[in-house]
Amino acid sequence: MPDHRSGFVAVIGRPNVGKSTLVNSLLGQKIAAVSPRPQTTRRRQLGILTRADLQLVFVDTPGIHEARHKLGEYMNQEAEASLEGADAILFLVDVTSDPEADDLHIAELIRRLKHRPPVVMAANKVDLVSSDVARDRLERYRLLLPPETEPLLISAARGDGLSRLVDLLAARCPEGAPEYEEDQVTDLYEREIAADLVREAALLKLRDEVPHGLAVRVDEFKERENGMDFIHATLLVERESQKAIVIGQGGKMLKQIGSAARKEIEAMTGRRIFLELRVKVEKGWRNREGVLEQLGYKPRR
Repeated sequence: MPDHRSGFVAVIGRPNVGKSTLVNSLLGQKIAAVSPRPQTTRRRQLGILTRADLQLVFVDTPGIHEARHKLGEYMNQEAEASLEGADAILFLVDVTSDPEADDLHIAELIRRLKHRPPVVMAANKVDLVSSDVARDRLERYRLLLPPETEPLLISAARGDGLSRLVDLLAARCPEGAPEYEEDQVTDLYEREIAADLVREAALLKLRDEVPHGLAVRVDEFKERENGMDFIHATLLVERESQKAIVIGQGGKMLKQIGSAARKEIEAMTGRRIFLELRVKVEKGWRNREGVLEQLGYKPRR
């Protein structure tokens, strides 16, 4: 298609730099779970931005980090696989801190690519530091990558620089027809997004000793005759002590998680939701391939 650009953009960065927040902001709607906790994103998800002249397919990825279990290995595999076949790479960094070991590792991954696509570096969270600090740190990050890398400062939360970012990425993608229908915004099913939104609600409510050992499995998702969707989900934890925390005294915490998750799922689906939650202990689930595959985390061989 003349005068129409279409391409896949791999969004890569260390945990908690704001990749999912950025994709949500670019699309103008929430498709990905976000929280202040690192490693909120555990699987690849497409965020599809469509305009009359452009379709950018953002591949939101888990944060690359030092893996300590099979789940971490899977997450790193998902992120690194996104670089294969991408038309452009968006390397997202956090301008509130200097480059860390994970940033250096990601930069090395990018430099080692045999067929490296164009790279744009976006330094996020510019709204949280002074302009002098932001510019200084942007330069430190820029030195990690080849000199032709285009750097810019953005705020995914506030919207600073996002229009410029889209323009830079569009210019680096080829001319061609869109890959997806104009009304499609992601590749995940509502069932999968609902599981992530339940986990997001739990991450926002729970103490530090639980979140990384928590997973959500949607056991049932169906529409009843009254038009209300029924969702039954299980929150998996690794220890009995974690189960007690998630349930809370008299079931108070689980009710809070369910109430917050239901509101987000209703906003996502546009339908009324009846959400039923339970908590189950699966000892060491992050290192058990069978449980990981049940949750949709299937390692690449």
